[in-house]
Amino acid sequence: MMAAAAILGGTRPLVLDGIDRAIVRATQAGLPLTAAPYRAIGEAVGISEAEVIRRMTAMLEHGVIRRIGAVPNHYRLGYRGNAMSVWDVSNDRVEAIGEKIGALDFVSHCYWRPRHPPLWPYNLFAMVHGRTRDEAMEKVARIAEILGTEDRGHDALLSSRILKKTGLRIAG
Repeated sequence: MMAAAAILGGTRPLVLDGIDRAIVRATQAGLPLTAAPYRAIGEAVGISEAEVIRRMTAMLEHGVIRRIGAVPNHYRLGYRGNAMSVWDVSNDRVEAIGEKIGALDFVSHCYWRPRHPPLWPYNLFAMVHGRTRDEAMEKVARIAEILGTEDRGHDALLSSRILKKTGLRIAG
């Protein structure tokens, strides 16, 4: 029998038992594509839909699971021009600017990262998508236009291929 693991977070540790681990294993490749995915998970691990939701909520609150969300394959959707745009903006304004840029419909994610001068002056990253590379670069130009003088420099790193995106996996 596998020992339970304590995960610190919140006010007290969360102890993962065999059922929690089974839930993680059942969902680590994605939620079942059904009308009731939590019910399907419950059936697979031998608990109710409500218990799956309760346990996953606890794991979210304690940081065991970072998020639950759709991860589209942009290439399959016809978006082959993908660029990670990187921006040098004031640290005092990066949160407000990030919220503004992250709300754009062509930005899938936007986040603040530390600079690494002198080689890497950028602190705001925004992933943009277009059907072509030119369209993606037009969207980067749109962000620059929106930022105006708050853009102290930027660049764009265009995708050349898609890599398999996976999170933590529990074996067996």
